Amino acid sequence: MVQLFGRSWTQRELARRIGLVSQVGDVRLVERLEGIGRGVRTAEFETGSGFSFTVLLDRGMDIGACKYKGASLAWEATPGPAHPAFFEREGLGWLRTFHGGLVATCGMTYAGAPCVDEGQALGLHGRIGHIPASNVWADGAWRGDEYEMWVRGRMRETVVFGENLTLTRRIWTYLGASRLWIRDVVANEGFQTTPHMMLYHCNFGFPLLDEGAELIAPSRSVTPRDAVAAPGLAEHHRYEAPIEGYKEQCFYHEMIPGEDGFVTVLLVNRAFDGGKGLGVYLRYRQAELPRFTQWKMVCAGTYVTGLEPANCLVEGRDKDRARGILQFLEPGEEREYLLEIGVLDGQAEIDAAIAGLPRP
Repeated sequence: MVQLFGRSWTQRELARRIGLVSQVGDVRLVERLEGIGRGVRTAEFETGSGFSFTVLLDRGMDIGACKYKGASLAWEATPGPAHPAFFEREGLGWLRTFHGGLVATCGMTYAGAPCVDEGQALGLHGRIGHIPASNVWADGAWRGDEYEMWVRGRMRETVVFGENLTLTRRIWTYLGASRLWIRDVVANEGFQTTPHMMLYHCNFGFPLLDEGAELIAPSRSVTPRDAVAAPGLAEHHRYEAPIEGYKEQCFYHEMIPGEDGFVTVLLVNRAFDGGKGLGVYLRYRQAELPRFTQWKMVCAGTYVTGLEPANCLVEGRDKDRARGILQFLEPGEEREYLLEIGVLDGQAEIDAAIAGLPRP
């Protein structure tokens, strides 16, 4: 049944009270009209619970803005959701069109730091987040007394004489829900073995992220990426107020999955709204995403944390290859990735989520 306005509703009960379902919740297609984002198609979701999010159809079906009852959950970077025509592939050029957002997809043949791998110059974080979707389908339908809303599309990362990978993505939620799901299927439709790096750059910002916010995760071990991060290891899980001149710190977590094979990670702000508390959870299947990077960036003007499940590290494809952890897709092979992101509304939901985490 649909949970809305403090009670449960059947399909027939709601039908008696509304004309279109969009009166209480909707997914609709929109196109941006000006600036660097002109022409970018989006799918705008509103569930009726106060939970809303934007899928950027021309940016690899990334998720941009995400809000709950007026409070932003996602960090929105200064470039905004730029049109993919502005993508600068070389070096750190990816940052000039990095929209932040709830989910920025990185990959599919390379991710992480720029590098030269077997003679090939690779930029930051790959191409997939700048590839427009085709075969887009956004709609909603009743499934018994649940109303599901979704968007589906496909991206192709390919080059003549090289890789030919597709990403088929489906994002969905339900009327009255305060969470969303992502199902990705990556397929090698070519005839050569292809490196495969996949990283979900989930970016959270103010007011969810603020002084005193805390990362709570079932971490077996936490390792700083480099010498810059090493001094912050003891307090890696606590977030400070914005600091001018702060240098990013990254930490690698070895996670403990639950009995269902999923890892659950929490970001909580117990002081939010006078102590009412607000949090989010991120769930992903560890079998396909065995790595996890925490990006801690509490810099004034760039105040964000990234929670990043992946099948790779973030130091570049050459480093993964040298470590022997670089993954590959054989011709005809497919990989499925599943993620869930949702809201923790208040102290009771935060406490319940913490109690459900496995212990190291």
